[in-house]
Amino acid sequence: MNVVCDRAALVEALSLAGSVVPSRTTAPVLGCLALTAEDGLLTVASTNAEVGISIGVPQVEVKEAGKALVPADKLNQITRACEDSTIALERDKSVLHVRSEDAHFKIFGFDPQEFPGVREFAESGEIFECTGGTLRRLIGRTLFATAVENSRFAISGILVEKRGKNLRFVATDGRRLAVAQGGVKGGVEEQTFILPSKPLQILNKLVDDPDVTVQIAQEDSYAIFKVGEGADAAVLSTNLVEGQFPPFEDVIPKDQDKRVRFESTELSSAVRRAALLTNEESKGVRMDFSSDGLMLSSRAPEMGEAEIQVELKSYEGDPIEIGFNPAYLTEALRVIDEKEIVIELKAPNKPGVMKLGNEFTYVVMPVSLT
Repeated sequence: MNVVCDRAALVEALSLAGSVVPSRTTAPVLGCLALTAEDGLLTVASTNAEVGISIGVPQVEVKEAGKALVPADKLNQITRACEDSTIALERDKSVLHVRSEDAHFKIFGFDPQEFPGVREFAESGEIFECTGGTLRRLIGRTLFATAVENSRFAISGILVEKRGKNLRFVATDGRRLAVAQGGVKGGVEEQTFILPSKPLQILNKLVDDPDVTVQIAQEDSYAIFKVGEGADAAVLSTNLVEGQFPPFEDVIPKDQDKRVRFESTELSSAVRRAALLTNEESKGVRMDFSSDGLMLSSRAPEMGEAEIQVELKSYEGDPIEIGFNPAYLTEALRVIDEKEIVIELKAPNKPGVMKLGNEFTYVVMPVSLT
């Protein structure tokens, strides 16, 4: 193998593929990146046995087709450290030579035949697709609400539901619930599966163009995504999460009788400021709603107190005083890219609901203020 690569494009591909590589593994080849040069294209692939990725790098000159398998960390470090606009990669037996204008590195690798391979995207079968912008929005509005560590393994991932032309992502950690919806086309009428969180983080980085087409296929035990078209498209495959997702529809309140409309940036700023005077003992921020506006207050023993006034776009219903964990509010507000947000309430001991029309619903449990 002998190729000359655009350094910036190579660094980006190696970084994305490297994010799949496990930090610790008993199988050395799983800590490697597989490079394949042919037909004017360099493909970078990696796998951790559960998630696999392949990325095409079109900005290359292939002088000699071939393959290489080298440790991911060293190849990433070396290409990032080089400052030239191009980098040459040449394999000689198990050694990969990395050359820039003023440097020459030798990386000891493995036989490319030892690489277990990654799944390829089948161009036939039940495939549905959406735009990159839609997928990023769905991931961004739900991923933050997944359970980080939980014995109920199903809620460590995101539930994906396809119903006709509607795609819905659902995430919960038991204290909050995020539901996001977007449009899709193609595929069977109904599909349901649970995706793990880590590959969705990688997929979110892959989809950097809001107009790119993302194709999605799902089998019994895995899902596979194709980002873009042509030989340089990126393909990400992942095993699915086993288990039963909780019946989340029952958690979404239907009888809220208080409705507040905010300027989303103003509310986000106010909650962040109120959170400055909270601690482990007093995590909650008190929110007093009335037709006169919203008063946020917080206090932490031996630290101080805060009061912040927020104007409301509108308020419907009786006054209410309720407490929320400020982190749960700010994390949701951070992923909202709309100017206005609606919050619906019922009682101090009932969950609050944040809404963006039918596109986003966020249910959060209150905290005790006593």
